[in-house]
Amino acid sequence: MGRIDINFEISVLSQYLASPRIGHLHQALHVFKYLDIHQQNMLGFDPTYLDMPEPVDHTQSSKSKREAMQKFYPDAEEAIPTNAPKARGKPLQINTFVDADHAGNKVTRRSQSGILIFLNMAPIFWFSKKQNSVETSTFSSEFVALKIASEKIIALRYKLRMMGVPINGPANVFCDNEAVYKNASFAESRLKKKHNSIAFHKARECMAAGILTVFKEESGSNLSDILTKSLPPAQRVYLQERIMMDVKVKSLSK
Repeated sequence: MGRIDINFEISVLSQYLASPRIGHLHQALHVFKYLDIHQQNMLGFDPTYLDMPEPVDHTQSSKSKREAMQKFYPDAEEAIPTNAPKARGKPLQINTFVDADHAGNKVTRRSQSGILIFLNMAPIFWFSKKQNSVETSTFSSEFVALKIASEKIIALRYKLRMMGVPINGPANVFCDNEAVYKNASFAESRLKKKHNSIAFHKARECMAAGILTVFKEESGSNLSDILTKSLPPAQRVYLQERIMMDVKVKSLSK
């Protein structure tokens, strides 16, 4: 519980619970050894907002992109609970990192979706799971992951409202695929692959309804990358330090 850094490995090993082999046991022992070495790592709940400067996207700001998208989806609106209590306290900012490892499973060639959701700067939800369909391109697998993330964001926003928690605008969604970012953000983008139409329109409708705003994030700094594949040690440590805190190091600094 709370160990985001082993979520991908546990997700892969759990696929072999029905008929595990000796190699799976060896990998499980490696996970326990990793936990023994890194037992001082734990989640840090930072209440501060993520500094989000308004990006200059060629011609459009986030607000103008949403207004343009609303012309294509005039009926798009967020489901607001009518029986929610009055919101109190400071508004929460939702920040989401999305990634997918295209055809990462060498047996079935299904992709692995990775989603990491922060409330302000505190990790609150993480998701690593094999996709239900075989996608033929990186664009397809990334768009499927974005669709799943949009569904998780909708559920989280509804739950927060039912708890009386105010929400600070649309959720900020960061993905590292340029084509997915442009197709989900710009109204003039057109879909070339028909079988991706559900994920395509779901993400764009959420954009028009003010549920989320998609931003481009470089692959090396996409925090959800740790939830999609086994990473080299240096890259794993780099991402882990930005999600979890080392209690031992923090105590020594004091």
